[in-house]
Amino acid sequence: MPKVLQDFLGYAIYFWVSEPNEPPHVHVSKGRQTANATKFWIKRDGVELAHNRSRIPRKDLSKIETYLLANQDIILAAWFRTFNM
Repeated sequence: MPKVLQDFLGYAIYFWVSEPNEPPHVHVSKGRQTANATKFWIKRDGVELAHNRSRIPRKDLSKIETYLLANQDIILAAWFRTFNM
């Protein structure tokens, strides 16, 4: 089941609560959340695009990455709170 963190530019930013064994990351998709959505790793020193399976346009990817970077502390806190880490 996805846990939606934010909506940004019409994209849902979320993580699946069934993925606690992976490093912190978010999925991004327009509209419905899917397991095959674009994925960003959220690291303490930045954000990294893992893959763009949602085929989000490059200009939007750049804005989303900037947004994630600006909010990485909030996202990491939500990840660790959700997975009790």
